[in-house]
Amino acid sequence: MTEADLDDVIDARRRAFGPIPAAGREKWRRMVLPALGEGRYLGVFDGTRLAAAARLRRFTQWWHGKPQPMAGVAGVTVNPEDRGRGVGTFIMKAVVDRAAALGDAVSALYPATTAIYRRIGYEHAGALHTVRLPAEDLRRITPAGQVKLRRMGPGDAAEVVSVLHRVHALARSSGPISWDEHTWGVRLGDADDFLYLADDGYVVYRWKGDDIEVENLVAASGETLRALWSLVGSASSVARHVVAAVTPDDPVLWLLRERTKEEVAQIRWMFRVLDVPAAVERRGYPAHASCEAVVTVDDPVRGGGTWRLELAGGSGAATPVDGPGPRLTVNGFSALYAGVPTATLRLSGLMSGDDRHDEALDAAFAAKPYMLDYF
Repeated sequence: MTEADLDDVIDARRRAFGPIPAAGREKWRRMVLPALGEGRYLGVFDGTRLAAAARLRRFTQWWHGKPQPMAGVAGVTVNPEDRGRGVGTFIMKAVVDRAAALGDAVSALYPATTAIYRRIGYEHAGALHTVRLPAEDLRRITPAGQVKLRRMGPGDAAEVVSVLHRVHALARSSGPISWDEHTWGVRLGDADDFLYLADDGYVVYRWKGDDIEVENLVAASGETLRALWSLVGSASSVARHVVAAVTPDDPVLWLLRERTKEEVAQIRWMFRVLDVPAAVERRGYPAHASCEAVVTVDDPVRGGGTWRLELAGGSGAATPVDGPGPRLTVNGFSALYAGVPTATLRLSGLMSGDDRHDEALDAAFAAKPYMLDYF
């Protein structure tokens, strides 16, 4: 699509997701313009009338600490009068093909409904975890040493991306994403957000009613982690609670003096492998894990095939071969890639056949995938 189509897209988004304030529309336009130039915004037209739209966000995603390009599918809308005609499936098949053509080997999305995306090959893989904590408990986290914090803004986009690369490589993270520098520049210009940057971490938070909402808090060192959480907790004289996006084993939960019952919510996301050889090569793996297995992947959209997987020393390769081995739907292989155990895949019908290498596959693809960002 082109810039001339954006008014129609906004109308479709309004009908699908509700009213969009004027300020939100302007921010959205600034964020999507690069996608238009890169051919990452697709539309389905009935004559000259827009019937559906979808955008491919340009993300970096980490798997076991190794970054790779990822197509984040967002803004999938079908006009009310066009629903039930197969338009959603039609545009999603085009999205998958376009993402692969742009060189992305993997893709992810937050589903409004599971069924349509599962038919296209996406499978549930991870979640955005949010926890509600007493602000006073965070205030009591004692900073260790002197950590220099400064306010940040749009000009710090490149530094934020650099920090994320260091943090997720060190933590051997699986699933988290980074926006591109242009999008970070727009996001860091929001006047209602409070933004602080350290040498090896940062935090983005805001008021949400009577609570504090932490959108992002990442740190590569314990000193910076303590300093940032203590900073957030300093609002405890006014805010009673902090709602924060966290990792499944977030270290802040081990810094609290008390832990009994925790209010944790999950927003599920789905994942899809678009190009098996490229995805296997671009992923990181545990250095001690090794596996050699032949797998067949059935992919009605992309074609599928049979590959020999060779995973060792933290690296992987997939070579086309002929031969017997376990059979997976593309949904099943995508879930395996994201760390879902082979036992789960077999019991749910996503994997069948030879089970000799199941334990080795589990060890090689082991992961606790998560995201800290919603898109």
